[in-house]
Amino acid sequence: MTQISARDGSTLHVKDMGSGPPVVLIHGWPLTGDMWEYQTVTLLEAGYRVITYDRRGFGHSSHPANGYHYDQFADDLADIIDKLDLQAASLIGFSMGGGEIARYLSRHGAGRIARVALIASVVPYLLKGDDNPDGVPPTVFADMKRQIRQDRFAFLGSFAKTFYGVGLVSRPVSSELLDWTFALAIMASPKATIDCVDAFGATDFRPDLAAFTVPTLIIHGTADKTVPIDPSARAAAKGIPHATLIEYDGEPHGLFATAPERLNEDLLAFLSR
Repeated sequence: MTQISARDGSTLHVKDMGSGPPVVLIHGWPLTGDMWEYQTVTLLEAGYRVITYDRRGFGHSSHPANGYHYDQFADDLADIIDKLDLQAASLIGFSMGGGEIARYLSRHGAGRIARVALIASVVPYLLKGDDNPDGVPPTVFADMKRQIRQDRFAFLGSFAKTFYGVGLVSRPVSSELLDWTFALAIMASPKATIDCVDAFGATDFRPDLAAFTVPTLIIHGTADKTVPIDPSARAAAKGIPHATLIEYDGEPHGLFATAPERLNEDLLAFLSR
């Protein structure tokens, strides 16, 4: 583990493990870099250098009062890549972590990047509007923020069940994994938890798609109720030249834990091309 200072003085908690071609795993909201447990083990065993980090406001990174927007997040990623001197790195972003990739490529270019993967990602644009009719209504994000302010802990417990597709009959993950997810999520700053709803919900990455000049893999579950597939993965596949889209039929948002073996196989195949 190491602490990297971002350009504004904030501290980013980074885990840099193994040796070999570097792979940076970027976590989703409202978790930490530890959400990649299944993928980290597999990648290390396959001979990759694996870098995870906690986004500012989450986990063990600094919890500033402000700065929870994608220009800042992309600059944080750039600081990590630069200070670790990564070359020909692969970036894999889950959910809101896909936004870091999009904005990083448009702000900093692909000079250090070999390939990228968007996993259940919010790219290119979630918010519903006249020019994005398949998007998520703004009232959904407003209600999320209201619930977080009212009782963040109750919200996170309920959110995790939708996240993994847990229902009256469906039990794709254990109760212990739900507890682990809750433990990761409550480490976040309440302010970051609220502000990032606006960041991932209302940031338009469509202008950033032209910066995807490296091989791009897109993976998304068709039953994702957290980030619906139409305004995200399917739209991204249309807007990114030569992107490969793999749809996981019936999988929910948290497919890194509900379908880890399949995801790991697809990632390894992509990374080894």
